[in-house]
Amino acid sequence: MNSQFARRMDDVRASTIREILKVTEQPEIISFAGGLPAPELFPVEEILRATGRVLSEDGAAALQYGPSEGFSPLRERFAADSRQRGIDCTADDILITTGSQQSLDLVGKIFLNPGDCVLTENPTYLAAIQSFQTCEARFAAVPTDKDGLIPEALPALIEREKPRFLYTIPNFQNPTGVTLTAQRRQSLYSIAARYGLIILEDDPYGCLRYAGTSVPPIKALDSEGIVIYLSTISKTIAPGLRVGWLVANEQIRRKLTIVKQACDLHTSSLDQRIVYSYLTGCDNDAHVAMIRKSYGERHAVMAAALAETMPEGFSWTNPEGGMFLWVTCPEGVNTNELMQQALARKVLFVPGQDFFSNDPGIRYMRLNFSNASMEQIQEGIGRLAEVCANAVLEAIRC
Repeated sequence: MNSQFARRMDDVRASTIREILKVTEQPEIISFAGGLPAPELFPVEEILRATGRVLSEDGAAALQYGPSEGFSPLRERFAADSRQRGIDCTADDILITTGSQQSLDLVGKIFLNPGDCVLTENPTYLAAIQSFQTCEARFAAVPTDKDGLIPEALPALIEREKPRFLYTIPNFQNPTGVTLTAQRRQSLYSIAARYGLIILEDDPYGCLRYAGTSVPPIKALDSEGIVIYLSTISKTIAPGLRVGWLVANEQIRRKLTIVKQACDLHTSSLDQRIVYSYLTGCDNDAHVAMIRKSYGERHAVMAAALAETMPEGFSWTNPEGGMFLWVTCPEGVNTNELMQQALARKVLFVPGQDFFSNDPGIRYMRLNFSNASMEQIQEGIGRLAEVCANAVLEAIRC
């Protein structure tokens, strides 16, 4: 059968990570590839009790259709959480989504026509690229350094590319782990306000800080209603409960609600009520503190192992939170080829290529440290370092 697919599918990439995850099901593989939280830290017993409360006390409503905007008590709770982060909002400003990934899809649908430009960090979250590609968007990359995207580069890009919005992950960015400084957030917002540029602020990792000082969201600066703020419970409770939320001005939020109605009617009533029951019946602050401590320890082990074993010429970021660090390889090392060699040693990472919208990105790799034990991290980095050393020798010979 020769199916005639829509034009929008012509340039949409398959997710390398989704393909890689099929390999990680093999028990002998040490994976630094997927952006997976540590499953042993999931609050399984607490979720079980929360589910029991929901089904025994309000089971019929939990299994029924619900409002597209979301379960009202949970919207109140997410508004309170957002206010704690410095965002001036009420429950009326909240739209509950099926994970924050759905927010990317919804935002693309209300803003992007074929050929419209999206500004992104360079590199950026590969599933955001994938999502906006389904709207036939084109991309312009904002240069970045150790302090995040460089605001001074924005005016020329905005004037030349006429972007519909800027997509940014300011806290512990995926894939680099870098955090945008407070000063740059202010500069970014000032420039965006001057040009009327929408900022799509994706913050799935902000609560996972284990070093340094917290920085308020860009949305906390938003007096013009130009920032759409996204967050999720996927990294702080469990990703299997597909619940996220966004904060946006009324005009934007109404449009997002309409396309959500067309997409899935509403986020799972059962999932929403389980999350609300969990948040009101358990000490989630203590749970998140435990996650932060564990991830901080795992990052420290990975950073120490890299410093001890990696050959000269490799460098990596030093995140203060989140789940990833970003490795830059010497010239001549191709991480697409390196991945195949690493797989032969039963260790996996994600090559950098898919995190770039307009750049080959073959010198980079993303390492996840949240989903491996400290023993696995030490062993896996040792294997990876041997593969990298062999790749450098091969590059020299060539």
